[in-house]
Amino acid sequence: MGAVGGYSWGYCIDDVDFDELSSLYRVAPLGDKSPEALATVFGNSMFACFVYFDGALVGAGRALADGVDCAYIADVAVHPDHQGRGWGSGIIRRLVDFARGHKKIILYASPGTEAFYRRLGFLRMNTAMGMWSDPGRAIEIGLLSRANGQFSST
Repeated sequence: MGAVGGYSWGYCIDDVDFDELSSLYRVAPLGDKSPEALATVFGNSMFACFVYFDGALVGAGRALADGVDCAYIADVAVHPDHQGRGWGSGIIRRLVDFARGHKKIILYASPGTEAFYRRLGFLRMNTAMGMWSDPGRAIEIGLLSRANGQFSST
């Protein structure tokens, strides 16, 4: 990890303090994700990317991938004190570079962030569907829609 202006990149989960990563997701804000859950999801992801400032974790992202067909970018977060400096774009670009060669690279965007991802080359999917563990909450915050179908919790 060569540092530039105090910032450096990391790609290995062995170097990650998952308590620190959990704190990053809370302040980003991407929700309350336990250190244990983050260790599992990052450990099961083919690609990971981390940004550090003077040794402190300030950005992260990961991509699940099967090696050929599909890669899914998830959990991209940048600490609010370091947003607006290109670190989120940098994380996405690196994950996309790592996943090159896959037939498709997918991510889902939080409502209001679509333009950010569009600038990075992503297009809206017309046929995406999803199932969440808490579909009511996902509908409430705009991740899922009841349009053209009925909501059922069963």
